Amino acid sequence: MKKIRIEIRPEEEGSRIDVVIAGQLPELSRSYIQRIIKGGGLTAGGEVKKANFRPAAGDEVELIIPDDQTPDILPEPIPLDILYEDTDLLIVNKPKQMVVHPSAGHFEHTLVNALMAHCGDELSGINGVLRPGIVHRIDQDTTGALVVCKNDRAHRALAEQLAHHSITRRYRAILIGTLKEEERTVSGNIGRSPRDRKKMAVVEDGGKPAVTHIRLLKNLAKGYAYVECSLETGRTHQIRVHSSYIHHPVLGDTVYGPARQPVRGLTGQTLHAMTLGFIHPTTGQYVEFQAPLPDYFTKLLQTLD
Repeated sequence: MKKIRIEIRPEEEGSRIDVVIAGQLPELSRSYIQRIIKGGGLTAGGEVKKANFRPAAGDEVELIIPDDQTPDILPEPIPLDILYEDTDLLIVNKPKQMVVHPSAGHFEHTLVNALMAHCGDELSGINGVLRPGIVHRIDQDTTGALVVCKNDRAHRALAEQLAHHSITRRYRAILIGTLKEEERTVSGNIGRSPRDRKKMAVVEDGGKPAVTHIRLLKNLAKGYAYVECSLETGRTHQIRVHSSYIHHPVLGDTVYGPARQPVRGLTGQTLHAMTLGFIHPTTGQYVEFQAPLPDYFTKLLQTLD
């Protein structure tokens, strides 16, 4: 068990305490912080506080982080497409239909199961027992590059870069409809959809700032656009939400696009995390990795052109 004392800064006064802690401790996910608080792990002035507690400037709170538990997750010898690996981290090219980390209904056949078999005990534990090594995630049906950390030091360094939006993340996507502009920046706060709480949306009130840069690579002959999307921020479903917001949803996305897709046989959205770049936590040098387009994506481009 570890106790962390946090002093509330003037600019944090009146904010929810789970938001404050997530800002001061970027290596911990907000959902993990909320689980700790729900279990009675947050006190202020000797009193247990809830996640919606709003402290004043100068207040001190204490967060009690429980000892790591042995996860109830079994290693599985699932083949991994590893683009790079060293003593601190590895870059995995995630395939379609693979969930990144265990959750309700998905406790087997996840990337974490495969990583536990490949890395053994060499995975960071900062994000809790269900997400060993996981710094960020991509959707189940999104393919491409994902960084995994083998130790807490590397995890903290990458989490800080994520918090400061300094990690390079470029995706390839096929959008429905042709684009008139060569380049376009889409901005708009992303939060829970007021119409469907299971979905995200561009919202006027609340949400988090989100910026996506879209560069047209080629308008395809059959009424689609092949694009590169660069993330300035990293919100849940950001590219899918922003492309739908400008009325060019990602092809194959039945959540943010049409329920009946114009191309048969697709499983999920045509979205691929191609480029991932960051400052290496040990060398201090900028490194960049490329995940090649999956076969289905390459063949689809040929079919649609």
